[in-house]
Amino acid sequence: MENLRLSQNDHNELEYQSGFGNNFESEALPGALPRGQNSPLICPWLYRIKPSVTHEPLKPRVPAHDRLVSEFDKTNSCAGIAQLRWMPVEIPNSSTDFIDGLYTVCGAGSSFLHHGFAIHMYAANKSMDNCAFCSADGDFLIVPQKGRLSVKTEFGRLQVCPGEILVLPQGLRFAIDLPDGPSSGYVAEIFGAHFELPDLGPIGFTIVQKFGGELFAAKQDFSPFNVVAWHGNYCPYKYDLSKFCPYNTALIDHADPSIYTALTVATDKPGVPLLNFMVFPPRWFVAEHTFRPQYYHRNCMSEFMGRIFGGNVTVDGVLPGGATLECCMTPHGLGLKTYDHHLLLQEFIHVAIKHALPEEFVYDYNSGSNGDGALIFAPGCQTNAAAFNMTLPRLQTNVAVDFNMALPCVQVHM
Repeated sequence: MENLRLSQNDHNELEYQSGFGNNFESEALPGALPRGQNSPLICPWLYRIKPSVTHEPLKPRVPAHDRLVSEFDKTNSCAGIAQLRWMPVEIPNSSTDFIDGLYTVCGAGSSFLHHGFAIHMYAANKSMDNCAFCSADGDFLIVPQKGRLSVKTEFGRLQVCPGEILVLPQGLRFAIDLPDGPSSGYVAEIFGAHFELPDLGPIGFTIVQKFGGELFAAKQDFSPFNVVAWHGNYCPYKYDLSKFCPYNTALIDHADPSIYTALTVATDKPGVPLLNFMVFPPRWFVAEHTFRPQYYHRNCMSEFMGRIFGGNVTVDGVLPGGATLECCMTPHGLGLKTYDHHLLLQEFIHVAIKHALPEEFVYDYNSGSNGDGALIFAPGCQTNAAAFNMTLPRLQTNVAVDFNMALPCVQVHM
């Protein structure tokens, strides 16, 4: 995994500015960035070669994109309490770029009300040619699972590998090229808020803008990336997940899983986020007299989990590129094989064991304004899709009953 990431970065000649939430500045030519003021007489806002307003009127895109959802209710989705699972998405046979390969898996809330989120996945086999995309609905957090993304934005270029994440702020125009060919991955879109660190071409372009879950398009005769200078802190950024340092228990039991939070979307209630982006990298388990994997449990928040690395290794039936969804207060946990395997390891409770499974991430979300849990809707087109798989709960139905009143210590399930 690490060697793959290093070999990809060896070909990356881009230079990056470091820091999260810092004020940055950049200029294409010396003197392009004004000094001492933001809006001088001879430099238009954002210091473009040509103003971005000079395009044809936005009109509904034809053909319409019918797999994007931004308003989640019972008229277009189903709110199921069962555990859901999706197999890895297949790369389409027809020519498909990032825009047409993007589709909604689940979500909650409303982009028009500026509260909620949508979880998308994408599968593409071609670069975006003479086209730029932006979402007026919210920020994009992109997690590539297969293939690098070469992303051109109004603030410059970024190259994002599997094992890294990319955040594109609301309203930012961008285009995605595929240097490795076919690519797939995950996208979290946030309505009405932004991610933050937790307290812990000249030949003409088509601009495609997402608004209210629908796509609109406009033509313009210049590149949307004609920015020659900029400054501020509202800009895209990426993060290498291999640099995330996990913490763990040093003696017994488990720490609160919030220690794995890399990014969060805050609400007006302290301690109740709209969405957490959590990273579960390879790590050591050293706790004594402790069932070391996460045990069967229920949450007030819902969980959407994706897997990035691992080849064809399956963990409880979930392959890299696949996904699972556990809604608010739905019991979930290990599959039977994983459960039995770790029970057999209990005789080695004083031996450190490295959890070296494929790298995982979780979108942990709560659409309730008072922290009362999330009602997650999955569009019918996804629960009926060929990649949808409902076998996950069956992996847990045959867990043995270990309760025995004659023993001083018994195993109790949640």
